[in-house]
Order: sequence, then structure tokens, then C-alpha cells
Amino acid sequence: MTPAATLPEEPVPYRADPVWRAHARAFFRSPAAGLGLVILVAVALVAALAPWITPQDPYDLASLDVMDGTQPPGSRSFAGLTYWLGTDAQGRDMLSAIVYGLRVSLVVSLSATLIAASVGSCIGVLAANAGGRLDAVLMRLVDLQLSFPAILIALVLLAAFGRGIDKVVIALVAVQWAYYARAIRAQALVERRREYMEAARALALPRTSLIFRHLLPNCLAPVIVVATMQVAHAIALEATLSFLGVGVPVTEPSLGLLIKNGYDYLLSGKYWISTFPGLALVAVIVAINLVGDRLRDVLNPRLSA
Repeated sequence: MTPAATLPEEPVPYRADPVWRAHARAFFRSPAAGLGLVILVAVALVAALAPWITPQDPYDLASLDVMDGTQPPGSRSFAGLTYWLGTDAQGRDMLSAIVYGLRVSLVVSLSATLIAASVGSCIGVLAANAGGRLDAVLMRLVDLQLSFPAILIALVLLAAFGRGIDKVVIALVAVQWAYYARAIRAQALVERRREYMEAARALALPRTSLIFRHLLPNCLAPVIVVATMQVAHAIALEATLSFLGVGVPVTEPSLGLLIKNGYDYLLSGKYWISTFPGLALVAVIVAINLVGDRLRDVLNPRLSA
């Protein structure tokens, strides 16, 4: 007997792996980047839930007691509250103050980064697409802005505008937009010569459609990397401005203000007032840099060679 004929197996359809999934797998191959992402997620959750998880509202005057001022870590108040990280001179629980300070740092840095990325990306794409005199003028403005130290520009603007969270955001946007404009212009100069852009121009599409529907979405990879780095830069700059007394008002929590409040007590041995906010600031900035470095390698593998 001849063996029965077997039917050929149906071919398995090919399913392309989504780009975001491949990038995610490449990202988590780095333990340091994964640790940095875990730290950032934990910090964001703690900051968002600050009113419900902190034992004290450090900026509610009714909850403060001067008798509890400059208590060392692990001490207990007269009301039975344990100050795990100690208190400052006003009797604020340092743990609660740090959590509330992280909220301000994240809100200010993320707001400034989002606005600066939007403004800088639009300027960079416009310059690359227009070319000629407009491109030259815009890039000279970018070079002029980048030639000055960021802290100097922020100090001048805050001296003119005054103190306030909104004023700090404006100053950070003025400092950071040029980084995005330069990065996205370089990418746009490459993308505008590709076939899909030639086809779009051949169809006589409107200029706004060419820029915002075709060119800009394909230039966002470097913006993501720059934005990650600039978030860390914004947090450090906001803390520096607050430490210098020109940033966030004293009625708002800020890591920079907490470090400044404890600076005068370092020589007297009350290290915790400045040390713990400083460690929190360093941990957040290092975590963001770890994530940003890995994103740069994933989105542009040639840079990691």
C-alpha cells in the first residue's frame, strides 16, 4: 500500500514585531536602565500620592510645632509622630517635605520640558523645511541662545519676572528650547530628502501638511532622547535657582529650598536637613540619566558603538 498523501502545511503568516516592542526589549537588556526606570516610577507614584501617604503636610502651619525643630532622624514628637528623617528648624518632617518637594520638581521640570520640546521642535522643523534665509536666521538665534550659560539666562529672566513656579517654568523654557530646535533640525534635514517626502511634495500637499503630518512625526526620536536629558537638567536647574533664592517661593516645597534651609546647620552637626533632600535630588537625576542614556542607545544604536 502506498502511504496516504499528506496535505501541505499552510504557511504561517509573517507578523512583523512592533517597533515599540523591539525597543522595549532592547531597553530592558540594561539592568541599570531598568533600575532607573523603577526608581522614576516609584518617585512619580510617591509624589502623586503625597497628601495621602505622608504623615504631615510640611507647609500647613497649623501642623507644625517649633518645639519639634531640628530633631534628629528617628526621634518622636510630643504627639507621638516618628520623624524617620528628622525635622528642620521649623519642625517640618523631612520625609514629608522631601516627598512634597519631589512633586514640585517633577511638575516644574515636566511642564518646562513639554513646552520647550513643542516650541523647539516646531522651530527646528520649520527651519529645515524652509531653508534659505529663514533657516539661517533661526539657527543664528539658536547659536546665540546656546552661547550663554543656562543659569545666567534663568537668573536674568527671574530677576525681571520675580519668583514663582510659573516664572521658573518660563525661564526653563527659554533656556531649553534651542536644544530641541537644533536636534530636530538635523533630523529633519535628513528626513526631508527621503522618498515619502518627495512623494508628498509631488502631490502638491499644503506646507502645513508636509511639516506636521509627514515631516515632524518622523523626527521625534531625537526629541525623546533630548527631552529625557533635559528633564534632569530642569530639575537640577530649578533646585539651583531655589537654593539661590530666586526660584520657587518659600511658601512652596522645593528640594532646592530644603537644601538651602539646612545649609546653615551643617557646621553644627545637623546634617540631615540638607543631606537627605540632596540625596533625593541626586537619586532622581541619576535615574533619569540612566534611562536617557539607554534610550539614546536604543533609538540610535550607532551612538553606542
